[in-house]
Amino acid sequence: DDSLRPVTIKQLIECKEAYPGADLAVDGVPTTQVTLVGQVRSVNPQAVNVTYRIDDGTGVIDVKKWIDADKADNTPRFAPDTYVRVFGRLSSFNGRKHVGAHYIRAIDDFNEVNYHLLEATYVHLCLTKGGLADLQQQQQQQQQQQVGDDGGDSMFVDGGYGAGGGISSDGPPRLSVCSRNARTMYNYLVNTPGDSQHINQISAGTGLPVRDVLAASAELLDNGLIYTTDDDVTWAVME
Repeated sequence: DDSLRPVTIKQLIECKEAYPGADLAVDGVPTTQVTLVGQVRSVNPQAVNVTYRIDDGTGVIDVKKWIDADKADNTPRFAPDTYVRVFGRLSSFNGRKHVGAHYIRAIDDFNEVNYHLLEATYVHLCLTKGGLADLQQQQQQQQQQQVGDDGGDSMFVDGGYGAGGGISSDGPPRLSVCSRNARTMYNYLVNTPGDSQHINQISAGTGLPVRDVLAASAELLDNGLIYTTDDDVTWAVME
């Protein structure tokens, strides 16, 4: 599959071949064309290529940019500590993964890094948990089973978000099809004073890891329940 796939470096490092010589598979899906973001840790220029060691916080990988002899003087170089976006082909040589870059550019707005992580998380969840329709159907079945088991009472008997992490059964109808983490985040936003909350505040207040807050926010954004305010990792409830 030559579809362009947003990924984290950790996903690339952990991907496997279904059999020797097969395309590498991320989340069980053959993946060749990838895009990633990260910070340049080192630069190794050679006669025919430049190797950048890129770190995105989840792992480190080598990115090789081949030099066109006719355009060698015009090939941009990226200094260490520069944030870049890479478009390239995932490859493996002697068991070591690397990306052969088609194009590399500097990132001017750090929000692009946050956007990329959200996009990579969204695609990962779609491939591992199913699309939104599949997820909604699964959650509805679970809720119906729960009602049948307990006679209609929610397992969260306190009926609201509190120190115990309970989830209120009240809220917009679209909230009912969201995951537990998404409902936890939504109720935290509803019950916490202030117009909006930053990702770190939500993580501390709910006990959810940052990666789970990112996934929950993507779900709530898709359902039109929250919106971003000061930046891409600060959210408020849609009134």
